[in-house]
Amino acid sequence: MSNEQQERTVLSGRVVFEDGILEDGIVVIEGERIAYAGSPLAEYVEGAKCVKADGYIWPGLIDVHIHGAGGADVMDATPQAIHNIAETVAQFGVTGFLPTTVTGDKPQLEKAMANVVAEAPTIADGAEILGIHLEGPWICPQRSGAQNPDHIVDPAPEDAAWAVEKSSHMLRIVTMAPERPGALATIRELAKRGVNVSIGHTDATYDQVLEAIEAGAAHVTHCFNAMSALHHREPGVVGAALTEDRLTVELIADGYHVHPAAVKLVTTAKGTDGTMLITDGMRAVGMPEGEYDLGGLRVFSDGETARLENGALAGSLLTLDAAVRKTTAYSGMPLYKVVHMASLTPAKRLGVATEMGSIRAGKLANLVVVDEACRVERVFRRGKVIHQRTQ
Repeated sequence: MSNEQQERTVLSGRVVFEDGILEDGIVVIEGERIAYAGSPLAEYVEGAKCVKADGYIWPGLIDVHIHGAGGADVMDATPQAIHNIAETVAQFGVTGFLPTTVTGDKPQLEKAMANVVAEAPTIADGAEILGIHLEGPWICPQRSGAQNPDHIVDPAPEDAAWAVEKSSHMLRIVTMAPERPGALATIRELAKRGVNVSIGHTDATYDQVLEAIEAGAAHVTHCFNAMSALHHREPGVVGAALTEDRLTVELIADGYHVHPAAVKLVTTAKGTDGTMLITDGMRAVGMPEGEYDLGGLRVFSDGETARLENGALAGSLLTLDAAVRKTTAYSGMPLYKVVHMASLTPAKRLGVATEMGSIRAGKLANLVVVDEACRVERVFRRGKVIHQRTQ
């Protein structure tokens, strides 16, 4: 047996491609990449290590908006915290993610970003860090949600250079309110530097959103939540999000942040390439019920939701595999289209779709094996198993 054959792993089962499901297929892993994906071929199977999927084979999922998990938060700014998050989300099929900050002062944000930059290359047994998502501090105080209002400030154009520099050019998404003083100029500067500007935590009007799009904004943070609502005479941010093809929208499909009917509305209006499933997860993900912290605010987990003392939602306990299951049920869309929203759509937004986000020969072997109920059994990142279910 050749060394190449010894290193070859063949996954067999129902393969979820970006445009459909192959009921009897294989995915061949050689080294870090996918060597073949399609109908079974003897030349690949013979002498290879074979893994039979009880259900489906998905591309690795990508979460562009997550604050914490496994008892850790990005703002803890410690090596252990970022490793805990990466290893926890891997259990739920995530092979790539954007550690997401909350509103803080500049020293806090600089420390958090520096920690991500330093630790990203060292993560071997968890999901890969694909960049940084800066959520706040340039948001609307009246739409702060679970963001600490003490640190909310208005942006200035020079803040774009600060954020890019302090992230060592790992900044991928910035959430901000476009109606605030200085916002449009800052959006232009961020877009000029290749950063995705996301409209969120905002009381903007429909027309103000259009101005933000013209300035370079192209994304919407957790659609419906912490933003001006849809009204038939003032469509607001939600109206723009649903009707503007220039915008992709994030969706927290846990059944609490967004009603199932609204999940169906978004996925119908925006389709697979316009809808991006996220978790907005916080440190209580994968942890027991109890009291936790989010950006200095007390948060209480009941095992289903995370809430502030006043009852407002504070991030979520959602996992991305659960988001796929719930969105499939709520929307009535085929599974492959929903998986697309949690893999290829975010990969495209981050500019990494040539390497990940779908199952195709030549791409990185970021793969998830799930059972009939779409529960994660095994996760591969760059061809290496980073999670295997033991029960």
